[in-house]
Amino acid sequence: MQTIAIKFKNKTIPVLNYTQKRSQMELLSNKLVELELNFEFRKKLKMISLIEIIGDVAIFKYNDGTKLYLEVS
Repeated sequence: MQTIAIKFKNKTIPVLNYTQKRSQMELLSNKLVELELNFEFRKKLKMISLIEIIGDVAIFKYNDGTKLYLEVS
């Protein structure tokens, strides 16, 4: 397992990469750039406490325990 932090706007979010592949982190970064102008996504991202990458899916975990799944491939 690899722990990295990404920065989106002014927020730093820890990322747990279970796949151990650097390409998955690049795919996640590219997906975040695509969604940067999406107001609803930015609003949701403010409450994210942790991101886990498992396979081709990024799991965004909120402070209250809910999750948002995003395909990064």
